[in-house]
Amino acid sequence: MTTKKKDIRALTKEQLRDFFVENGDKAFRGNQVYEWLWHKAAHSFDDMTSLSKATRQMLDDNFVINHIEVDAMQRSNDGTIKNAIKLHDGLIVESVLIPTETRTTACVSSQVGCSLDCKFCATARLKRMRNLNADEIYDQVVAIDKQSRLYHSHKLSNIVFMGMGEPLMNYNNVIKAIDKITSPEGLGMAARRITVSTSGVPKIIKKMADEEVRFNLAVSLHSAIEEVRTSIMPFNATFPLKDLREALEYWYEKTKRKVTYEYVVWNGINDRKEDINALVEFCKYIPCKVNLIEYNPIDDGEFQQASERAINNYISNLEMNDIVVNVRRSRGKDIDAACGQLANKS
Repeated sequence: MTTKKKDIRALTKEQLRDFFVENGDKAFRGNQVYEWLWHKAAHSFDDMTSLSKATRQMLDDNFVINHIEVDAMQRSNDGTIKNAIKLHDGLIVESVLIPTETRTTACVSSQVGCSLDCKFCATARLKRMRNLNADEIYDQVVAIDKQSRLYHSHKLSNIVFMGMGEPLMNYNNVIKAIDKITSPEGLGMAARRITVSTSGVPKIIKKMADEEVRFNLAVSLHSAIEEVRTSIMPFNATFPLKDLREALEYWYEKTKRKVTYEYVVWNGINDRKEDINALVEFCKYIPCKVNLIEYNPIDDGEFQQASERAINNYISNLEMNDIVVNVRRSRGKDIDAACGQLANKS
């Protein structure tokens, strides 16, 4: 009977140092391996060329590196890149590189499928298979950074957790990944360049505030009217707007950082005057900004992009109340890489 090898990236630096001491080597060897695993993102022990062949063989005898593979890559007419990411167990998630003239953004996944049930999102139609490990999240960022350097001649600028899955339902692994991404021993990215987007899990939002996280928070809101939000995002019945608002007030009180509300306007669903008024009132509780996001249809069903007139009504009413509002036009629609379209169709 063969013993299953452990994924070496599940070990801390201290555990790696201990492993080498226990096997008659120097503790600093663990530091070298740790650097190869994270800062240099090695995918095999053979890549660790500063180690002797005997040391690399010992690592191979005891461990595996369960790295991801870019199984397929699609490039959009607008320069957006969608990756089908194959995990070590054969499951697939998707990640996206979104370029602009001044920066590149990685949109990464946190779950295989999704824990929630938003009716307008293609990913929500997939069964949640499992959470991604911290190293699988990290690997997506490494892969997109390489693509940014190759196709856009500069390193990755920003990261958004807006891919497949609800990040706060995989909180521990998301935090571990961000710690590695921001660490000088990892990718060394500034936390202010990272945004975690959630549909709203009040208890975890408060936990993030208590832990004084340094990344940005975005909330996929889409309605500030209870019954409307529950009709399109059924989990809202469990995490109602009152609880979400209270958690966001707590977030701002602790962090003093604005929240971004992501908001899609649909024809006949949330395009009325009362919908606009409710959003304006919700925005008054804490400093915030609103991103009005262009909808990307996933079928010919009930969700259809609202008229320009409805969008303009939102903009004028928000601005009239001194609320910052931006309109986000979708990227990568021709390859199903736009917001809400990730469903493993590549």
